[in-house]
Amino acid sequence: MTLSKQRRFTTPGPDETLEELAARALPDEGLEEACDKIRSWNLHIFAMRKPAGLLLGSDVVFVEPPQA
Repeated sequence: MTLSKQRRFTTPGPDETLEELAARALPDEGLEEACDKIRSWNLHIFAMRKPAGLLLGSDVVFVEPPQA
């Protein structure tokens, strides 16, 4: 049985902000561009969360687009 390739993800550290997570997970991207990508790949976190942008340690944050 061959395992399928999984989408890369990370979890936020304690009190880590979106900007800190983006800088850690996508170090080769500009900060604003990295934050925008993470928001768009993780609508399950950023569309419904109150307050907006709050990251929890239990969140699974995808750091690459969905596999085709």
